[in-house]
Amino acid sequence: MKPTIVTLDLEGVLVPEIWIAFAEKTGIKELELTTRDVPDYDVLMQGRLKILDQHGLKLNDIQEVIGTLSPMEGARSFLNEVRSLTQVIILSDTFQEFASPLMRQLDWPCIFCHNLEVVDGRIIGYRLRQTNQKQKSVASLKALNYQIIAAGDSFNDTTMLAEADHGFLFRSPDSIQKQFPQFEALEEYGELLAKIKQAL
Repeated sequence: MKPTIVTLDLEGVLVPEIWIAFAEKTGIKELELTTRDVPDYDVLMQGRLKILDQHGLKLNDIQEVIGTLSPMEGARSFLNEVRSLTQVIILSDTFQEFASPLMRQLDWPCIFCHNLEVVDGRIIGYRLRQTNQKQKSVASLKALNYQIIAAGDSFNDTTMLAEADHGFLFRSPDSIQKQFPQFEALEEYGELLAKIKQAL
């Protein structure tokens, strides 16, 4: 049996969607769009940066909202249980500047994500660690002879799920479930934990 690594998306799986929380705080409805709605990540991010600039919003404004967020109910105990069984890597298209407070609340799991370009507090751009980094990370881990169990909720997770040995949609919208029926859709941490245990 190969050693196993579980790869998990972050937002929508373990923690609330950061941009939705920020949209609710600012009242800017356009910022509610996420990778559940817009498959092209660059289109999504360029739109977000334009809105931030138009409204004079800076990194610290977003970080203040992030500071009010907590992991989803049951997420921390689920993650701790999985980490007691095998290694876990969070593969996220969020940014290091956003993720750190949430990683602290989850007992600092390993996370692969991206970085923002910030000048005088303004977010002027972003640096992807790698394009399609979720799928490429899983492919690289498989090349190291690991079995991969993956779970995510959005368009940008589907290539990761397809690359994994076992891929699951978790709390994903009906529209994504209908578009990707090849992935079993789960709603509860207990269900996902059971699938992980079966595959180990």
